[in-house]
Amino acid sequence: MKPWKIALFILMVMGGLLLATLFSRPVVLRGMRSEDGLTGGKILIKYPTLNTFLGSTAPAINTRVDSVITLAGKPDGELRTSPPDFSSIDTAGLERIAYPAGDPGFPVRLRALFEGESCRILHYGDSQLEGDRISGYLRQRLQAIFGGSGPGFIPIKQVYEQLAAHVTVSENWERLAAFDPTQEPVSDKNYGLYASLSRFTGRAVMTSDSSANDGAAANSTFIRINPSFSSYPALRRFNTIGLHYGNANSPVKVVVRSGDSVVNETALIADGSYHCLEIRTGGTPEELMFVFEGGSSPDFYGLTLDGTKGISLDNIAMRGASGTVFSRLNPAGFKALAGRLNPRILIFQYGGNTVPYMNDSAAIDNYTRYLAGNIRWVKRQIPDAMILFIGPGDMSTMINGNMVTYPLLPYLDVKLREACSGNGWAYWSMFRAMGGENAMPAWVDQGLAATDYTHFSPKGSRLIAELFFTSLYLDLMR
Repeated sequence: MKPWKIALFILMVMGGLLLATLFSRPVVLRGMRSEDGLTGGKILIKYPTLNTFLGSTAPAINTRVDSVITLAGKPDGELRTSPPDFSSIDTAGLERIAYPAGDPGFPVRLRALFEGESCRILHYGDSQLEGDRISGYLRQRLQAIFGGSGPGFIPIKQVYEQLAAHVTVSENWERLAAFDPTQEPVSDKNYGLYASLSRFTGRAVMTSDSSANDGAAANSTFIRINPSFSSYPALRRFNTIGLHYGNANSPVKVVVRSGDSVVNETALIADGSYHCLEIRTGGTPEELMFVFEGGSSPDFYGLTLDGTKGISLDNIAMRGASGTVFSRLNPAGFKALAGRLNPRILIFQYGGNTVPYMNDSAAIDNYTRYLAGNIRWVKRQIPDAMILFIGPGDMSTMINGNMVTYPLLPYLDVKLREACSGNGWAYWSMFRAMGGENAMPAWVDQGLAATDYTHFSPKGSRLIAELFFTSLYLDLMR
């Protein structure tokens, strides 16, 4: 074939493709998104318009991001154990916490709680909290200033890696979670304060890992606790260990060992009610093992590993949750555990899991009302607790070949702020703290977020936690 015919064919094809851009139009999709494309009935063929092809509709570059990222210093820098050095931080650029209208004393009351003899904080959230990443950094900052030690709540059956402490169990444990849509709810809906529970299912068998079997007899069920050397130093120190359980209706013997020594030997109280088996040690045990003998498992709501005073902060990560599970829990069981632990401050961090599925602003309004109703439910069970809400961070979706902010996310941020103000809760916009609209690509480029354009990396988790803590600290100390 002659070269001029090949060139003519290429020009004709390119001309036809360019001509098709004139027939492409923006089409509104779910979540107020629009995609360029050619439509016919219910069929959409994605195809750029002429403006998109020429690059005239590319998203604006977010110029705030770099200044936000450097605001708190090196995100992967050395561990801080003292208050922020405001002489080296441009605090004017910080996203500040929004307090309820007409309540200037909110941070004053918060500081009084932090400075009290003991203050337990519950940090509820979605998968951004998994692994104790944001909670762990915030906990160590607060404990370094106001005192306290230990990682707080640890689930018994692990479903993701925990940096706060190493908890291993025999293979016959299962986890049941109120927020897991793949599971049928337990009959009494009593998941306790942490919205999940663990049970052993029959007798365990010895594993091939001989170290896991040390201290446990054949056919016994066990929980083993070791401090984590991947966590912050204060989190590795604890001397008050609580094993929280309920729904025990038959005898279960438990032997608690620390190394070769028996710390406690007792039977769980089999009256069906909530109880806590508390173990106090002179210092942090290098290893603590609970060995159970019994035919029927109680419901174990988790472990708490605390110091004797100061700040305790519980990380309660709920993968896939949107903060709307609380009103479906058993209020008596929830209140019983809360009465024992006496949490003084509640932090909720939700919203991100709803964003990809919202069709319009009305759906956002409905979700915000439903979420606020669930938080009010929690408030009724813990009436004296103060509430802070952390909104979702920036999240990107692909529109016309560009990773841009979900269109309804800024509106959700506004509605969450309004709901918190109207209910007397504080609100911190993680979306704005990251830099606002279209900030996420810069976080991904700098290794601060994953390539799913949704979740933070460990380094990014530390940075966002530092931004929140610094904003909080400024208000506490003014």
